[in-house]
Amino acid sequence: MGGAVSAGEDNDDLIDNLKEAAYIRSKVVEQAFRAIDRADYYLEEFRDNAYRDLAWKHGNIHLSAPCIYSEVMEALKLQPGLSFLNLGSGTGYLSTMVGLVLGPFGMNHGVELHTDVVEFAQQRLDNFIKMSDSFDRFEFCEPKFVVGNCLELVTDSLQYDRVYCGAGVQKDHENYMKNLISVGGILVMPMEDQLTQITRTGQNNWDVKNILAVSFASLVLPNKTGEQQEDGVKLPNVEVRSLQDLTRITIRLWLRQLINQEQPQQSIATHRVPKPRRKRRRQRDRRINTFVFVGNQLIPHHLDSDYDSDERQDGDVDRDPPGDHSTDLARPEVKLEPPPQNLLRERLLNLPLPESLKNYLLYYREK
Repeated sequence: MGGAVSAGEDNDDLIDNLKEAAYIRSKVVEQAFRAIDRADYYLEEFRDNAYRDLAWKHGNIHLSAPCIYSEVMEALKLQPGLSFLNLGSGTGYLSTMVGLVLGPFGMNHGVELHTDVVEFAQQRLDNFIKMSDSFDRFEFCEPKFVVGNCLELVTDSLQYDRVYCGAGVQKDHENYMKNLISVGGILVMPMEDQLTQITRTGQNNWDVKNILAVSFASLVLPNKTGEQQEDGVKLPNVEVRSLQDLTRITIRLWLRQLINQEQPQQSIATHRVPKPRRKRRRQRDRRINTFVFVGNQLIPHHLDSDYDSDERQDGDVDRDPPGDHSTDLARPEVKLEPPPQNLLRERLLNLPLPESLKNYLLYYREK
């Protein structure tokens, strides 16, 4: 069964397909998706499936379909400096993308039921900070993950600007979820087979909007986890940045602005390397409008809609226009541009500073 959009050859190709299908609609969401390679959050033996628009699950590790994350990111209406809580944070893929938008003065917390998944998410986060050039193209709000059931939170009256829940919420827990967001905040969660956006417009006033028909596994109740915590689940501490850390943020931000002024054509937040596009076999007529759970996987399901697929299904009809397409097999070779330089890193390494200070400004990333 095909996904909501065509499978991509790489991460950029997947994002192009999501844009074409109008799942990604804003520049800020596009930048975050391009900066984080979805394949980095798969186990190595499953990486070949990373660019398909399908959910993936292996043991406790899970990822929703890219089109779901796209709709969630758009519905959250993220801005720099906001606070975010991810309930069922999983691999940390979504939390990392959110951190690129929130910037250094935001707050980024995640709660995950399974200890092994939190360990996996922390490992992927460490790899992103140490290895990915995207880390130097954005000011990042690092996610903080805790283990526990999100229905047992000890909030101490802490409320967030943005909250996402990645499991189906029963009506009985609707008010519990609503109370996690501050006035003016946005909650996005699956409820009654709809991905729902709830905006808190007043102390007791809410604006509710259904975004997309979906089917998620329900939240696990505390008494069924076998890991119930008597004192509840404590969220990460809210920490005040040190003067030293603020100085590092300011220096990096100033250098990034200087680079963008000097070389606007190579803006370090928006550069995208052109790639040759493969010819698609079929064209999707309409967007999907529902998702189903098959086994343990959330899979997009089409209703009266043609779809892209790399494999022919019974009844499939190619949408290619009539004519001889033999020339498609002999297209001229497309010359690829070299990968974009990490201009911020180069500028920092050229500063007349002691090596120890350069390493600190680089967050001790590998050179």
